Amino acid sequence: MSNYDFNIRERAEMFKALGNPHRLAIFHRLVACCMPGTLCDTDCVERFTVGRLGDGLDIAPSTLSHHLKELNRAGLIEMRRNGKMVECWIEPDMLDNLGSFFAIPRDELMRNTK
Repeated sequence: MSNYDFNIRERAEMFKALGNPHRLAIFHRLVACCMPGTLCDTDCVERFTVGRLGDGLDIAPSTLSHHLKELNRAGLIEMRRNGKMVECWIEPDMLDNLGSFFAIPRDELMRNTK
């Protein structure tokens, strides 16, 4: 399997996870610090507790946990237990990786799909 195939499969899992409206809303809330055109590094990444992340999303806690697990499994978010709280965040490098998919030169993309 080529590196290109691996990247396509990895990113397909990411996009599949984002295909659910609840997961996309959760991801969008976490991306707030790292919007394009803003300075975002690991020191300024905002970490949300699961409770804070669920505020206003109208999602049952068990369903929220499921969606967070799927986002984490797809490599889109990071999670860490901090005492009784679970913190969630997005690493800026992951956003660069995901965004680089759209930066593939058209001739390379066409060459690899034939």
